[in-house]
Amino acid sequence: MTETRLRTLTHSLGYSLTALFMAGLAVQNLRYGFYDLFYLALALAVASVTGTAYTLLMRRRQLFAPGHILVLGAMNLLAVAAVFSSPHPDVSHWTLALILLNLLILPLRTALTITLSLVGCVGFWLFLATTPAQAVITLGGIVMLTGAAGFYSWRYRHMAQSAEDLSITDHQTGAHNARFLDETLQKEISRAQATGNTLSVIQVHLDYLDEAVELHGRDPVAKLMREITETLFGVIRAGDTLYSLNNRDFFLVLPFTPEEGVRVIAERVRRTLGETEWPIVGRLTATLGCTAWHASDATSHHLRDRAEAAMREAQRRGSDRAWFIAGSSNAA
Repeated sequence: MTETRLRTLTHSLGYSLTALFMAGLAVQNLRYGFYDLFYLALALAVASVTGTAYTLLMRRRQLFAPGHILVLGAMNLLAVAAVFSSPHPDVSHWTLALILLNLLILPLRTALTITLSLVGCVGFWLFLATTPAQAVITLGGIVMLTGAAGFYSWRYRHMAQSAEDLSITDHQTGAHNARFLDETLQKEISRAQATGNTLSVIQVHLDYLDEAVELHGRDPVAKLMREITETLFGVIRAGDTLYSLNNRDFFLVLPFTPEEGVRVIAERVRRTLGETEWPIVGRLTATLGCTAWHASDATSHHLRDRAEAAMREAQRRGSDRAWFIAGSSNAA
């Protein structure tokens, strides 16, 4: 199940359960003649149904659905109004469902801001309307629930972020992997098409790496690859991205970089790799293929294929060199 579908399911279920809870409270208050609380509970039930409808409407864009802040903000205000309009301390229990709903649906920082504001209002009312002992006990339970729900929310988001990082990172080198390369490069191409900004790429092939594996083994070479990755991260600029291909090649995506710029960066990469004293192998050389985005390049494969072709041409002419192929041409 994707993250979007999971959030759609949990958000709609949370809103629906809250709607049932509030509808039950509305019926109960109507039976006892508490009409103010009846209307507030009914309004909260309607707002919950609205949240369910909004969740289903935005099911394909659940990760970027700002309407939840408006719905839950209104529901929290209604809960505060319900608490202050009743002399009965049991009304503070209405806030428990909203605390869980806030931390389930909203971004963690926003959810904590709204929830702590709600808890502060309820705590203030409890000390005004009840005895200090009863206020401390009730407020203590609310705070414990907030802490437990907040920890669960933080834990889930941390695990989700870790899983996402693992899914786009090559475990051997620490650079982004090839799957994430196509996604990012396609976005950069779309941005270049829309804005007319320049875009360049470089494929970096490490010379004689297979011989190093045969001579020293895979584990020492894996450590070498991670050191090379860290060095390349230090060479590229902010905004540039680095990817690992087949555990032996690297790929650089360079937004806002024209032809003359990619030539300079390629030479900087080549010289840095060649002049560094590396463990195991000592000196290391690299062959680089460079190209820049052309208006005829519609997909990421156009740039990737041309960068690989440039790298092959550089290999044909000898190792430790860079070669550039322009879009829709074969010029060096």
